[in-house]
Amino acid sequence: MAEGTVIEEKAGKSRGMSAASETMSAQQPPHVMTGCRQRFYLKQRIYYYVWKSLNWALFRPRKLEKCLRQQGFTGNSYRFIWDTRELSMMTNQAKSKPIILSNEIVPRVIPFICSNSIIWFGPRPAVLCMDPEIIREVMSKSYVFQRPPSTPLTKLLAQGLSTYETDKWAKHRRLINPAFHLQKLKLMLPAFYLSCCDMLSKWDKIVSVGGSCEVDVWPYLQTMACDAISRTAFGSSYEEGRKIFELQTEQGELFSRVSQFFPTRLNKRMTEIAKEVQSSILGIINKRMKAIEAGEASNEDLLSILLESNFKEIQQHGNKFGMSFQEVIEECKLFYLAGQETTSSLLVWTMILLSKHSDWQVRAREEVLRVFGTRKPTFDELNHLQIVSNHDFSRGTKIIPTNSHTWSDDSKESSIGKVMLPAGVEIIMPVILLHHDRQIWGDDAKDFNPQRFSEGVSKAANDQLAYFPFGWGPRICIGQNFAMLEAKMALAMILQNYSFDLSPSYTHAPQTVVTLQPQHGAQLVLHKL
Repeated sequence: MAEGTVIEEKAGKSRGMSAASETMSAQQPPHVMTGCRQRFYLKQRIYYYVWKSLNWALFRPRKLEKCLRQQGFTGNSYRFIWDTRELSMMTNQAKSKPIILSNEIVPRVIPFICSNSIIWFGPRPAVLCMDPEIIREVMSKSYVFQRPPSTPLTKLLAQGLSTYETDKWAKHRRLINPAFHLQKLKLMLPAFYLSCCDMLSKWDKIVSVGGSCEVDVWPYLQTMACDAISRTAFGSSYEEGRKIFELQTEQGELFSRVSQFFPTRLNKRMTEIAKEVQSSILGIINKRMKAIEAGEASNEDLLSILLESNFKEIQQHGNKFGMSFQEVIEECKLFYLAGQETTSSLLVWTMILLSKHSDWQVRAREEVLRVFGTRKPTFDELNHLQIVSNHDFSRGTKIIPTNSHTWSDDSKESSIGKVMLPAGVEIIMPVILLHHDRQIWGDDAKDFNPQRFSEGVSKAANDQLAYFPFGWGPRICIGQNFAMLEAKMALAMILQNYSFDLSPSYTHAPQTVVTLQPQHGAQLVLHKL
């Protein structure tokens, strides 16, 4: 009995101590337990982010590289930081020296693509695609193969239709389409004409009648294209548009000089420019919206047409079917960037090529004078030009194309041709390599061959999709007809008033900024007719 009593008493004491312990724990300040848990969760988060960083920078790229090499792709092994530095070094070295005046521009423009089929952009691999049939498949499946996500730097430059995907892209394309309808483009012809007249009047002050003078035509062509997009985009507000253009031009130059989004002096300036551009465009939009609501707005410029289209869509279907003010601003920035860069680059290389091949410059001028003499060109007359329309620009964009195309499928692995690409691998379709491919174009692929496009693009190459300067399929450039009409107007008016030769001081140095541009200008000797 005594022994049992002792045991019971001990058990009771134990239970009492346990209960007291629980009571004490319950009475402990909550921050004691919270602190322990915070340290535990903090360690977990640290482990998670360390693993995530290692997977992003090391494990996943190695896995992707192994998969690509098993399928026969060649190229440098993944080296993370060194890859980015090497790309930058190769590009800077290529840009440091001009090249002889020829069509062999690949080593200077894209030196890192010359010998590899795998190219590393940081931890993200890209593969070259040179098969027209695979390119057709990729570009026709816009909901499967999409453009790589925008980086913080590209977002500062411009977003909009060309950077959106799937449903958002479809919505913006539908809303913007009315602005580029053929009947609307006809109304923009006077704006193109005025901008060209302004440029020619500046040249007339430099070159006397019957005289000759060396002129760097590149800045004049840029300004002309800027004025044209300012007038057509903003109408009566084009003077304000010019200020936006100057800021966007500086933004493009800064964009070509930086590679990472760190708080450097250049990146800070890019952020400041983005804010200034946004504020300026928002001011123009607010004025235009008030005019639209008051029934006083013209519908002949791109901004008014876009706002009207957007306004009707919101009225009929609600806000989610229209664009926000921020999205309209981004589309305006893209108008500037794409409209100005594409046209000025197209014109400058065409003039350089026609300077080098003077016989075709003579034939183009004879056609212009035969169709409308020295009169102001009309829409129908411009469309009757054969040499200028079909040859000069086609040859110019084939020999020296102004862009490239990159696509990817981040969501899942994709099968293209006989190749299975894992998710996250980009597909580069280098226009410049395709346009110079002898198997597609023949032995004279790199030559200036005026007769190549005489029967159309389909007869010029073994496969029609080997030539797509404005893209192809659902994502074909919405501003293609706009750019071509403006360029035809400008070239026709230049040929009416001037003949031109390459100056001995011209240095052949194509470089990629946003499009392909002459690094040291385009010095031509202009002869006033």
